[in-house]
Amino acid sequence: MKPSTAPRMKAAVINADKIMPNKKGRPSLLVQAEAFIVKHSNKLIVVHAIMFVVFLALLFLPLFLSEPAENATPLTHFTVLANYLMWGLWFPLVFISVIFSGRSWCGILCPMGAASEWANKRGPQWQIPAWIRWEGTPVVSFLLITILGQTVGVRDHPEAIAEVFGGTLLLAIVIGYFYGRNKRAWCRHVCPIGLLLGVYSRLGAIQFRPKRKREGGDSYTEKGICPTMIDISRKEESRHCIECFRCVKPKAKGGLELALRVPGDEIENIRDHNPNMAEIWFLFLGTGAALGGFLWLVLPYYQTLRQQVGEWFINHEWYWIAQSGPSWLMSVHPERREVFFWLDFFMIVGTMLACAIVITGVLYLTTQIAAWLSGKVGGDRTKKLRFTELGYQYAPVAMVSLILGLGAELFAPLTLLGLESESIAYVKASLFIPAIIWSIFLGDRILKRQGLKTSVRWIPLLPGVIGSVFVAFAWWPALFSG
Repeated sequence: MKPSTAPRMKAAVINADKIMPNKKGRPSLLVQAEAFIVKHSNKLIVVHAIMFVVFLALLFLPLFLSEPAENATPLTHFTVLANYLMWGLWFPLVFISVIFSGRSWCGILCPMGAASEWANKRGPQWQIPAWIRWEGTPVVSFLLITILGQTVGVRDHPEAIAEVFGGTLLLAIVIGYFYGRNKRAWCRHVCPIGLLLGVYSRLGAIQFRPKRKREGGDSYTEKGICPTMIDISRKEESRHCIECFRCVKPKAKGGLELALRVPGDEIENIRDHNPNMAEIWFLFLGTGAALGGFLWLVLPYYQTLRQQVGEWFINHEWYWIAQSGPSWLMSVHPERREVFFWLDFFMIVGTMLACAIVITGVLYLTTQIAAWLSGKVGGDRTKKLRFTELGYQYAPVAMVSLILGLGAELFAPLTLLGLESESIAYVKASLFIPAIIWSIFLGDRILKRQGLKTSVRWIPLLPGVIGSVFVAFAWWPALFSG
């Protein structure tokens, strides 16, 4: 044997040991990462404090700076830098991170959740009311924030960023102050960003699983150590787990442990992980709202309709339609050559709601047909339960829609590579290809769990394929118009 061979073989063995599962079936690197975070968990308060200061700086410092020049870049003006950090990096990357690390943003870095919990320790800690605990609360919260962000121009104006995110932060603190007993009522029940990350964390490769699982299904409890009210011994779903590591005690026999899984496994087996109709409505409505937030900006038909609606109001002597409303409700920035009238406000809101209704209607119909067909060819359970399970197949397509609609600035650096706008549009559109394939695969796996044989699964799978392709083509004018 040559002298240099042995060292190389030893190194290979060491590297393999780091990635091979240990006796418990967990990769050693995962075990080491878990131990590291638990060991330094007492320093998370410092991380939260730093993130809170940085967050406030990004929100409010641009309000006191001069207007950036039209050719200003993130390297030459802080206002442009803050806008890019918010919309070009933070939102899309945090969103994508759920595939690799679940809701780690919420438990480790998020300044809103940390501020809400800090306020809770100083408040009256009232019982969480039913209107907050309603499953539809975060869906409504998401739609309101998304629509308001469009009407005030949250992607273009620092005042709008301060209003939307600063207002959300204030609301998180207020709700945290009054409701819950050493818990994060905001993170579980209200936060619109938490809803996003929670739903799509079901696609993720990371999970916190009970070491000693108790039977009985996922359970809600305001007792125990979990800040988002999870009965950790019965934990079955990922969406409410903010990965704060408080329930992780590596040397204890109970609690949770960090584990890997195949991405999408929770949705493939969604019937075992507390499927929820409110999440399905969010997938449908959120996809449509994000699309509407783009279409009003690019469709020539929108401008034509706007002109016709405006003329109708003027002909009926309703002149208030051509007046500006309050700046907290719509964009009023004459210094930047952008002033919205009440006409614009209602047209934007109407367009977004119309898109949300159309997309929801199509996906609802295709899912209903798929659930009905599944029952006809041997699917188990009731039609309603089959519908809820099959609604999750659209998660990858819906996720790409939100990334394009709310995190479009992520693709801005591609211009530095010399790509033209049309080429960048094709890059964005190409994201739908793996999303559609993944959605089809998830649909097939869900149907398999419903008891369908391979030879007949294509029948109820076809409506899901049509729904996914419809969403992708609905984005075509948003990506390639103008």
